[in-house]
Amino acid sequence: MQKLVIKKISARKILDSRGNPTIEVEVVVRRGRATGTGRAAAPSGVSRGKHEVVAFPSGGPDASIELVRKTIASKLVGRPVGGQEELDSILHELDGTSNFSKLGGNAAVAISMAVAKAAASTHGMPLYRYLGDRRAVQLPYPLGNVLGGGAHAGRYAPDIQEFISAPVGASSFLDAAFANSQVHKKVRDLLEQKDKTFTGGKGDEGAWAPNLNNEDSLEVVAQACDDASSEFGFEIRPALDVAASRLYDEKKDAYIYERSGKTLDRGEQLDFIIELIDTYKLFYVEDPLHEEDFDGFAELTSKVGKKCLICGDDLFTTNVARLQKGIKAGAANAVIIKPNQIGTLSDTLAAIKVAKKHDYIPVMSHRSGETHDETIANLAVGWGCPLVKTGVVGSERMAKLNELIRIEQELGEKARMGRLR
Repeated sequence: MQKLVIKKISARKILDSRGNPTIEVEVVVRRGRATGTGRAAAPSGVSRGKHEVVAFPSGGPDASIELVRKTIASKLVGRPVGGQEELDSILHELDGTSNFSKLGGNAAVAISMAVAKAAASTHGMPLYRYLGDRRAVQLPYPLGNVLGGGAHAGRYAPDIQEFISAPVGASSFLDAAFANSQVHKKVRDLLEQKDKTFTGGKGDEGAWAPNLNNEDSLEVVAQACDDASSEFGFEIRPALDVAASRLYDEKKDAYIYERSGKTLDRGEQLDFIIELIDTYKLFYVEDPLHEEDFDGFAELTSKVGKKCLICGDDLFTTNVARLQKGIKAGAANAVIIKPNQIGTLSDTLAAIKVAKKHDYIPVMSHRSGETHDETIANLAVGWGCPLVKTGVVGSERMAKLNELIRIEQELGEKARMGRLR
């Protein structure tokens, strides 16, 4: 196979969905006589695990962009690259740190994604097909954040970060996406009945941000899921992203629920999560314990893992070594996959392969500070992730949803929904 030759790399500062700066990269490549162009933008997360790669080096996005323009481009332009792994290995070598603290993980992942898109372009095929070949026919079920709290919302919102709609009974991605949209609408209607002070405020991901405690919020979302299930004729279940690392006080060794006025030790936190799973028939719970508690995750998974997905985000940070540690401990049965947590597509794929080998469900995910980049939609299909977190509303979220709708239509009769167990 002819090698890619990188002809041009350019970088610019753009706005993410919060209005904060992030980086976008464009790459032009040549393969034989064919040329291709790829553009990719990196998102940013506010609820970040401490084991993630560094998003930007000292000096922020501007310093990262300057490094891409002056250092990375000069090293890569004109250089033949044999494939994605080789390109990503070069990025690691040029950065020279274990966590992309010199170049910045956002710059690294934007370059990595842009090169993959440019390479796909030289073959005249969409990215999902380039990554997954003809086996890429599986659409993920979308997890939709419909009511929010924690770091993504205001001070009077619930302590739990995300209350999620999971349309697990849908037979098509199109139906699943519109089911989440309907749940989002119903949540607003129910909030207006339950909270007379509700003014329609939203959090970072477009989820409603009411002045309610956790249990009342979950009641609303569970009711909205039930109502929408009746309308659509398939099962839609509630789910949670607790983001427990944001609630955990290391000095007190306890979880502080400020909005609810509760302080829970580890045993009480486990009991609380199990009670929510049983009461509301939760399909999925993400980060129910803090990011270092592998044993706590393992205990929870052993008790409820057969009826609920227990997913690690901050626990794993798309990092193979941490995922292997969790697998050995029996911690969780699902893992969030965020390319900018780890810095390159090759590192991202390595985590997905380890997860699948050990029957962990890989969940491709957006970030709270998003862009209009649609790459993760293609990664979810190309690499066969059964679930995707994309949000429900907001143009930066719909960029992913609409891309998945287009992919499903393009696949036609070959398309099928992912296997969740």
